[in-house]
Amino acid sequence: MRTELKSMHLSNGETLGYREREGGKEVLLLIHGNMTSSKHWDLLMDAMDPKYKIFAVDMRGFGISSYNKRFDSLRELCDDIKLLVDGLKLKHFSIMGWSTGGGVAMHFAANYPDYIKKMILLESVGTRGYPIFRKESSGKPIIGEYIKTKQELENDPVQVKPILTAYQTKNKEILKAIWNGVIYNHNQPTSSKYEEYLEDMLTQRNLVDIDYSLQYFNISNDFNGVINGTGEAAKIKCPVLILWGKNDLVVPEYMALDIKKDIGENAELVYLEGCGHSPLIDNLGLLVRTVQDFLA
Repeated sequence: MRTELKSMHLSNGETLGYREREGGKEVLLLIHGNMTSSKHWDLLMDAMDPKYKIFAVDMRGFGISSYNKRFDSLRELCDDIKLLVDGLKLKHFSIMGWSTGGGVAMHFAANYPDYIKKMILLESVGTRGYPIFRKESSGKPIIGEYIKTKQELENDPVQVKPILTAYQTKNKEILKAIWNGVIYNHNQPTSSKYEEYLEDMLTQRNLVDIDYSLQYFNISNDFNGVINGTGEAAKIKCPVLILWGKNDLVVPEYMALDIKKDIGENAELVYLEGCGHSPLIDNLGLLVRTVQDFLA
C-alpha cells in the first residue's frame, strides 16, 4: 500500500506533517510518542489491512512539522491535531496513541468525543502523567521531589540532558545506546531501518516542552504530585483498548492500570506477551492482530 508524506498549514501558524496510507473507508489516526515521529509507525502502517485508510501525524516540533511556538501541555498538541483533522475533513475515526501520543489521544477523545469511534493506547503514559524526579549526586531519583520547571528539566543529568546533548551534537551512538537499553532491549530493527529511525530522532526540537507537558499531564481526579487532575478521563466514553507490554521498561504497569481505573468500564487492558515499549519491533504480528480484532 502506498504511503505519502504530506503537510498542512494550520490556522494557528504551525504546519503539521503527516503520512497518509491509501486504504478503504475505515480511518485510523496514529499519534507517535517522544523521540519519534510518524516515521516510527511505518511497519504497522505497511502491515495493516488494506480496508484501513491510515493517517500518522508529526506533532509540533517533530519530523517535518514546524515548531514556531513553544508549548506547555499535551492539550496544545491535541488542538494542533484537531485543526489537522478538520482540514482533512475527518469526522468519525479511530485513534491510536503510542507512549506520549497516548496522552494526546486521551485529550482528543475526552474533548472531541463525536470524532472518535474507538481508541487504542499503546504503552501509553498514564492518566496522571509521567514524573521526573530530582536526582541525587549519584544520579538516583529522589522519589517525591518532582522537577517542576523547564530550567530544571534542561539540567536533569539522567533523563533529559544526555538526550539534549545527543540532539545538539547529532550523536546517534548515544541515542542508540539509550534505545538499546530501554526500548529495543529484546529485539531491534534491521540495521538500515534502525539508521532511518535514528535520523528521524534527530528531528525532535521540543524535548524539554514534551517532558514538561508530561509532568503536568493529569486527567484523573487526583493530585499527581505536581498538579491537580482535570477529571477529563471520565469524559472518555468510546471503547478503549489499553495495550501494555509485559517487558516495558519505559512505562510501568501502574500507568496502564491507572488508565483503566480512570476511564472506567469502557476500557479494556490487554497484556502483550514478550513485548516491551515497542511492540512494533518486538512482535508486529501480535500487535496488528490485536489492533485489528479490536477495531473490527
